Amino acid sequence: MTLTLTVSDEVRSLVPGFTHLAVEARGLVNGPTSETSSALLDDAARRLAERLDGRAPHEDPHMAAWRAAYGAFGAKPSRTRNSAEALARRALADGGLPRINLLVDAYNAISVAHLIPVGGEDLDRIKGGMRLVRASGDEPFVTVAAGEETVEHPEAGEIVWCDDEGVTCRRWNWRQGPRTRLTEESVNAIFLLESLTPVTTGELEAAGAELAEALEKLSPGARITVRTPE
Repeated sequence: MTLTLTVSDEVRSLVPGFTHLAVEARGLVNGPTSETSSALLDDAARRLAERLDGRAPHEDPHMAAWRAAYGAFGAKPSRTRNSAEALARRALADGGLPRINLLVDAYNAISVAHLIPVGGEDLDRIKGGMRLVRASGDEPFVTVAAGEETVEHPEAGEIVWCDDEGVTCRRWNWRQGPRTRLTEESVNAIFLLESLTPVTTGELEAAGAELAEALEKLSPGARITVRTPE
């Protein structure tokens, strides 16, 4: 069954230039970082450096648009960075990009290479459909602090992704909850690529196609569907 993804009218009114594309993959085989997935990350860092040509990530027009979007719902974008800007900063730092597992490496590489936020969710852990909404402030966000599971709540008006069980990602794409993240046991996944104006639909589709190609290389035989941007 195809996962339903919904963007609320409140979010579209606040940030009218938002578009997302989903890559749905089933029958994946995840595992520890490999030479292939590590090479994807190295290549992404190289492409990012060429794209920025000495500029800081937040000076890129797409990252500037995300900073404005975060400010629109009350977040401080210099302290709460969208996932693409945060990864880009790590890619340019001495320590480089983290190596997590095959699937996370793949979508992190696409995020950095194209400078767009990309997230991955375990389809088998999502309850019902996924919705991008402005939070009431009562929704549960299960996370881990100091090694212990804890429940937080988003701020009222904060933009969050959620399912029927609670928030899956706070402040749009800033911090994913552990409940739906991709682990080495994940076999079915949904990858969300998110963009704002000035990124074009064609650029978003190119990123989605590159992610699908990477997933096919890392997990031969997986059934992969790239959904039309919405």
